[in-house]
Amino acid sequence: MSTQSPPAALPALTPRLIGAEIFVVMSVSLGASGLIALIRLIGALTAPKELKSQQAVLVGSMAPGRPWLDLSLQLAQIAIAVAPVGLVAYLLVRSGESLRTIGADLREPRRDLLRGALLAALIGGSGLAFYLVVQAVGVNLTVVPGALPEVWWQVPVLLLAAAQNGVLEEVLVAGYLLHRLGQAGWSPWRAVVVSSLLRGSYHLYQGFGGFVGNVVMGVVFGRAYQRWGRTMPLIVAHTLIDAVAFVGYAFLRGKVSWLP
Repeated sequence: MSTQSPPAALPALTPRLIGAEIFVVMSVSLGASGLIALIRLIGALTAPKELKSQQAVLVGSMAPGRPWLDLSLQLAQIAIAVAPVGLVAYLLVRSGESLRTIGADLREPRRDLLRGALLAALIGGSGLAFYLVVQAVGVNLTVVPGALPEVWWQVPVLLLAAAQNGVLEEVLVAGYLLHRLGQAGWSPWRAVVVSSLLRGSYHLYQGFGGFVGNVVMGVVFGRAYQRWGRTMPLIVAHTLIDAVAFVGYAFLRGKVSWLP
């Protein structure tokens, strides 16, 4: 009768292992997006047109003139984009933790909604004003939040895209990254600076204004996470900001003079 030896214990999380883990996670997600965004910015800067005459489309059609194929591609893209959250959840479980460790759960729905709404109001209003200024100055591309066909699934897809951005970015760049950097012995402010610069990097395709605005947002969100120990308010805030931007743009485009 054969006996099986007990499974070997997992190695303890050391700063070196944490660094390798973060590198792998970001290489297949937002870190890679940052590299692509940098290349796109270089392309925009070297194009014949000035920055503000170029467009950065956030949610655009993937199959113009073929709405059902377009819908299928949109849903597939959203599912693929949010997949790294599953990787983070797995890695947290492997280290004896879970998404609950970083506050990505439903334990405090009322408090999370209230905090998220307040953050959205703070960042959303000031962010719009900042964008209009930097776009007028010419250091930013013209951001087109939504360019989907006017079909029945336009608004649902825009809302799903907003939720995808909120979940992906806040779980990875706020909750997971700040939690792991803290475990590696980093000071709170040093961790927030790195998290904020990463957040700004994958918005470089929008121009310098997109970078600076998102770095500032990263500082506010990062400090909020460190204070509350919860990712959910940040997910709520980010989703609300993007939902208002995406859906609002779809309804207001061409109807108000101040919207580029």
